[in-house]
Amino acid sequence: MCDDELIPPQADMTEREWLRAGSETTAGGPSMRTTGRVPQWVNRRTLLGGAMAGAALAVLPSPTGSPASAAPRLGGPGAFPFPEHPNGEGEFAILVTGDAGTGDEAQYAVAAAARDLCRTEGIGLAVGLGDNIYENGPESDDDSEFQDKFEKPNSGIDVPWLMVLGNHDCSGLIPGSGGDPSRGDREVAYAATSRRWYMPSRYYSVPLPAADPLVEFFAIDTIPWSSYVAQLDPHYRWDGPYMREQRNWLDGALRASRARWKVVIGHHPYLNNGKHGSAGSYDGFEIGNYTSGVHLKDMYENVVCGRADLILSGHDHTLQILEPTARTGGTRQVVCGASAKTEDGTAHFGHPAAWQNFSDHGFMVLKVSGARLTIDAYTVDVATRKATLAHRTRQTRPVAAPARAHA
Repeated sequence: MCDDELIPPQADMTEREWLRAGSETTAGGPSMRTTGRVPQWVNRRTLLGGAMAGAALAVLPSPTGSPASAAPRLGGPGAFPFPEHPNGEGEFAILVTGDAGTGDEAQYAVAAAARDLCRTEGIGLAVGLGDNIYENGPESDDDSEFQDKFEKPNSGIDVPWLMVLGNHDCSGLIPGSGGDPSRGDREVAYAATSRRWYMPSRYYSVPLPAADPLVEFFAIDTIPWSSYVAQLDPHYRWDGPYMREQRNWLDGALRASRARWKVVIGHHPYLNNGKHGSAGSYDGFEIGNYTSGVHLKDMYENVVCGRADLILSGHDHTLQILEPTARTGGTRQVVCGASAKTEDGTAHFGHPAAWQNFSDHGFMVLKVSGARLTIDAYTVDVATRKATLAHRTRQTRPVAAPARAHA
């Protein structure tokens, strides 16, 4: 959720309970404690009215046969190929964006700045860290918003985009709640028709290059663990089959990876100095199975930390390169969610950071070679559509030795 969106009055309320509580308050009932602020253009009453149009869809049972494996699937006709060789600098260069899908001027400006850089840096792959289609996600797998909020802004960045789901992509009755994970299947289906959008399943892995991987990306779905409302569909509950299968898959995939560098990409961060906070206490909540992200925290700590080199996340509309610590087992958290929206300019928490920015739009570029992993952070001036290199972080030793050392 963003600074202009609703946050539930208490943890573990379903969407219907939240909306009902809001209507009672509007009708003169007791006020309820909230965190965050309500935008001027919406209140619970108008939200209820707008939500009714989607209510019929929301009450339908969600499919329980969603993909639970990372089996590869071909992209759309003429899909842009994955790079098999490094660029002229001997590196695989990857564009990293997050929380981009507004269709507004800022998104176009950041994409234009990134497009110029893609040409000079030899970028062969891109990452989209969720909230791909604001505010409610797509209404179908051929929704025109895919064109307006992804294809048109990114025209000219002609590479595969590794996409993950964000809470807005899985909105239920409430925008950004993550209350209807089944909506994410529309983004998986869209991949079959797009040259850029790569999402063969709700979670998946991509080794690069495929034959002898130097780096492997592990895309995960963090939404059911961190939704702002309780999940009603048993398939998507925090301890339901979908999340158990995903956790088991990620554990096995990280263990089996032969890549020198390992990168986990998911919308919600493990650690975060922005206002949403870190997993286990998102938005100030520390109770319940949802909202706080307590089970996502457990997954990061017991499956990812000390095994992956990077966690790339969005959600907070900031740019942060945090320092690896003993707590993370040497894994570095990166937050890159400022590709269309920004925050309040203030650090709200104090996790050690190599560099962080809480007010500018921007993106990052990840560069990978056998010798080093480099993260370049760029800020973007929206008016001029120009990017400025603001910080560079390098590391030369992977966190964990791969199953087979890379030549």
